[in-house]
Amino acid sequence: MTATQPAADTTDQYSISHQIVIVGGGSAGITVAAQLLKQMRSLDILIIEPSEQHYYQPGWTLVGGGCISFEATVQPQQTLIPQDATWLQDKVVQFDPDQNCLHTQNGTQVTYDYLVVCPGIQINWNQIKGLQEALGKGEVCSNYAIGGATHTWETIKRFQGGNAIFTYPATPIKCAGAPQKIMYLADEAFGKNGVRKKTQISYCTATGKIFGVDAFVPALMKVVERKGIDLRTQHNLTEIRPDQKVALFAVSNGNETETISLPYDMIHVTPPMSAPDVLKHSPLAVEGPGGWVDVDKFTTQHNRYPNIFSLGDASSLPTSKTAAAIRREAPVLVQNLLAHMNQTPLMGQYNGYSCCPLITGYDKTILAEFDYEAQPYPSFPLDATKERTSMWLLKRHVLPWVYWNRMLKGKEHEGNFIRRLLPNTAFELSKKA
Repeated sequence: MTATQPAADTTDQYSISHQIVIVGGGSAGITVAAQLLKQMRSLDILIIEPSEQHYYQPGWTLVGGGCISFEATVQPQQTLIPQDATWLQDKVVQFDPDQNCLHTQNGTQVTYDYLVVCPGIQINWNQIKGLQEALGKGEVCSNYAIGGATHTWETIKRFQGGNAIFTYPATPIKCAGAPQKIMYLADEAFGKNGVRKKTQISYCTATGKIFGVDAFVPALMKVVERKGIDLRTQHNLTEIRPDQKVALFAVSNGNETETISLPYDMIHVTPPMSAPDVLKHSPLAVEGPGGWVDVDKFTTQHNRYPNIFSLGDASSLPTSKTAAAIRREAPVLVQNLLAHMNQTPLMGQYNGYSCCPLITGYDKTILAEFDYEAQPYPSFPLDATKERTSMWLLKRHVLPWVYWNRMLKGKEHEGNFIRRLLPNTAFELSKKA
């Protein structure tokens, strides 16, 4: 069974059936499918994914900072579907795990023996009043919009000084470091353009600190202080008024919340995010708020439906929502899914590893790697909290290549490969950084 093109004719069928169905053809879905087929080529795998294009979203900070083009982060979905998998270009609108089936937007009922759920995260632009109307126009930008990073770079280039605001919402998001990474690049771009001295940069975060993992906070605070950035915690963006060039924030102070307005000459918005609505209202979701797929944090197996697994942004795994986390989650899920199929114990254990290359300038990066214990979990025998040129080179040049050429092809664990690829270069440059 081979299909490297959309299975368009399946939409005319009322019901189709596959051994393994993967919902989502992003980083998680493609990686899992590729790894499963490397283990057992005879597996019958269906990937359900509506998008024509596949995006390397970790590269959008680099696009927003003028380092690479948006086109460098895009490839046709068709070219990435593993050769022995089938692609159904459609969207899931209902899960029925008690009947081992789901329903798609085009009216197809899909039954399965095993299900992997990884449709990604939902971006809720409409939760900030006025944002949808203002986004991508004038001074309002966001790297989280498809193609939006190009507008971010255009906004940074033409900025002539004044108030530049960068926001972080009161929800989980894709890559918790991304909102500040683009801010640090903007700071240096403003300096190169001669407008930094007449610019006030503010980082308005709904959280109580600069970063969620305490081990990296002191190093990042030094960056904030060195760059003269105004850090405003407990500031949650609620409204954009582009005609007045004003942003409204709900500011928490103990048990009280007040609304304040801040003028801007440029604002980069990180919008609220959540699990997709189709998951929130399904039996797969965790109880209570969130709506994430309810899985065991070590095995990635669903807590109520043993033939269902989940990873990536839509899962309840309590770690950062990054491609680096998926690279460690995927082998565990694959091992445990195959074990479950063979009716053997699930031995794979995910330790919560995630990685956020915190770009602090055009030649500096803190490679923040950590686990469920919120402790540094470095791939290299170096101080993980230090800014390094070598980690910038890793982020800028190596990781995109690894993503397209190894991760999505189900090849060897990227950590082992990178350690072999860059041992001397990384260590020598790190000593000089």
